Amino acid sequence: MKKNISLTRKSLLYALIGSSLLWNIPTVSYAEDTPEAVPAKEQAATEQTAASEPNSARREFTLEGVEVTADRNKSLSPAYAGGQVARGGSLGILGNKDFMDTPFNLTRYTAQTIEDRQASTLHDVLLNDPSVRFTTSSGHMQENFSIRGLSLLAEDVNFNGMSGLAPRSHTPVEFLEGVEVFKGPASFLNGGVNLSVGGTINLVPKRAGEEDITTFTTDYTSSSQLGGHIDIGRRFGKNKEFGVRFNGVYKDGDTETDGQSKKRLLGALGLDYRQDKWRVSLDAYGSQENYDNGSTVMYDLSKGVIDAPDGSTNLVKGTYGNSRNNGLLFKSEYDLNNKLTAYAGIGKLTSNTTGFLSGNHARNIQADGTAEIYQHNQYWWTEAVSSEVGLRGKYQTGSINHQIVLGSSLVNSESGNGINSSPTSNITNIYHPTIFAITMPSPAKPKKNSEKEFSSLFIADTLSWNEEKVQLTLGMRHQKVNTKGFNVSTGAVTSEYDSNANTPVVGLVVKPWGNSVALYSNYIEGLSPGEVVGAGAQNAGEVLAPYKTKQKEVGVKWDSGDFANTLSLYQITNPSKINIYSTSSLYKVAYDGEQENRGIEWSTFGKIAENVRLLGGISYMQGELVRTANGTTDGNTPSGLPKWQMNIGVEWDTPWNPDLTLSLRAIHTSSQYINNTNTLSIPSWIRYDLGASYKTTIDKTPVTFRASVENVFNKNYWAGSFNSSGYVTLGTPRTVKLSATMQL
Repeated sequence: MKKNISLTRKSLLYALIGSSLLWNIPTVSYAEDTPEAVPAKEQAATEQTAASEPNSARREFTLEGVEVTADRNKSLSPAYAGGQVARGGSLGILGNKDFMDTPFNLTRYTAQTIEDRQASTLHDVLLNDPSVRFTTSSGHMQENFSIRGLSLLAEDVNFNGMSGLAPRSHTPVEFLEGVEVFKGPASFLNGGVNLSVGGTINLVPKRAGEEDITTFTTDYTSSSQLGGHIDIGRRFGKNKEFGVRFNGVYKDGDTETDGQSKKRLLGALGLDYRQDKWRVSLDAYGSQENYDNGSTVMYDLSKGVIDAPDGSTNLVKGTYGNSRNNGLLFKSEYDLNNKLTAYAGIGKLTSNTTGFLSGNHARNIQADGTAEIYQHNQYWWTEAVSSEVGLRGKYQTGSINHQIVLGSSLVNSESGNGINSSPTSNITNIYHPTIFAITMPSPAKPKKNSEKEFSSLFIADTLSWNEEKVQLTLGMRHQKVNTKGFNVSTGAVTSEYDSNANTPVVGLVVKPWGNSVALYSNYIEGLSPGEVVGAGAQNAGEVLAPYKTKQKEVGVKWDSGDFANTLSLYQITNPSKINIYSTSSLYKVAYDGEQENRGIEWSTFGKIAENVRLLGGISYMQGELVRTANGTTDGNTPSGLPKWQMNIGVEWDTPWNPDLTLSLRAIHTSSQYINNTNTLSIPSWIRYDLGASYKTTIDKTPVTFRASVENVFNKNYWAGSFNSSGYVTLGTPRTVKLSATMQL
């Protein structure tokens, strides 16, 4: 089998169209991001923030004679007051929008937040978000999440607005300008068909700014993880039209997980070119992570809930794993005229992951901590090609302004998954682990066992009137789903499904009292692929049809210029797979189950005083199993769904030295059931993180020193439940981070 996935005719056509656009056509300007559309108070706050936040300022640009506004690859929205989040973010095919013009709940955490939190992976960044929790433990080989109580897998993270191209396993963040968190199903906005329907994460790569930048960061993470990160940005040309941004990372040493060592490497290059009426960009990255001598496992508490062990516990010493990702993405834009822009993009990802990756569980845990350990030595590989083409334009009918977009997207992927499982269990104790030999061999690279093609056509129109105080977005995406399963021995097709579905969107923003208050509402759907029914069912081997998750949401946003708040009320209806019994032994599998999550979210960011910044919020959720197998758990609360989640962080620039900043963050999760019968639950928990930073100059070199302690009191806790079978994740142990960043 060829290692490289071949482009389909559609992908090749898209690439050719993109090339023709690149060479034959000139970005449309959109009024919502022009200076005239920004209130004077907000613009002043933005200018003040840009002056105090050099990274943000460096990344803004204008071209003489060209109005650069809401095109797809324009310079990012400026940082909000305080610099921790941006004023806006990407809404996929709808482009970049200010958060007050967005009929959804969207947050983009900035590069400043990534640096100040000394973040290495998405886990570190998303600790700031009250709607996000983690379904894998810290130190695990994989990073999976939940948003609004529904799963988000690492493989469903987007890269620069396109699906299928983000790194798998752990996602490094040092090469990112921002991390965007969209709350709710997003099939319409980003395309793709996946199991992640509670929300979407988009990775925004760094670009060279107007000013040259060279920074070097050296850091330490307990217990002896040392590393360095270099970040270089330059622009060239008479009008600085060509930009180069390079990020390189090397880290190695022991982690906070007992006995585990980890090595991490990253190389990322971002190129961009802008001239007259066209812009192009090329992003290339390679990331690698290796760990030795154990990883964290998942704990089976179906026998009864007991106290959590120390967060650094390592039950599978001797295991290992490594992951490598290589990604490439080319995007182009060209203004046909001052009202119409064409865009195209094409990218590829190759990912290989081997070792003891997932499914390493402590099962049948007894009251005294005795447990059975199972391991799985695996080999995963994926190759994906993602492409898109489209047109964006604006026109007017009477007093109504229109911003329209139409286009097409295509994602092709093929993958293989091989596994060697332990034939017998090893006995240990989660409080006093036993070291035993790991003798399970690695599987050979598996042949292809899955092939997927997701294609779509879409159209959307944002209508605005009354000086854009009323904005209505209407759109539809028609998606085709084609999946195939293969026999790895013979290569024969064992299952196949070909279907299509429409996913609509309706969004409304109303500003009844000027630009400081926005009322919003939305209806949006997510599309998930049907699974292949396993053996034992009457319809074994059947590929189930794709199913839809539906969200209704209303909310209000308030922007004082320096301090902002969002209050959201939502309901998400998510179908689930259940067994429908005709007799005690005969059953069919179908997506006839249903779960409803309702919630209220309050999020806040900005400066509450000249030297005090706040970031975080509170989430309240109520979940209900509406339809279950034979109605046995109807009305129950879904497992892994806490009612209360809180993440609140405050930063304080000390009055005796404004270059010294102290920070405190509190993270709380209420109790949650770990099974759908609601007979077992893990207790609530709260942890505290402390931090400090100090800016100084050493021999004419600006240096920022940072220090933080996560889980200051080293609390042992069960962090959350990740399925309905009683499995839970272990909370993060006390972790110390130190770093020094030099601006060379």
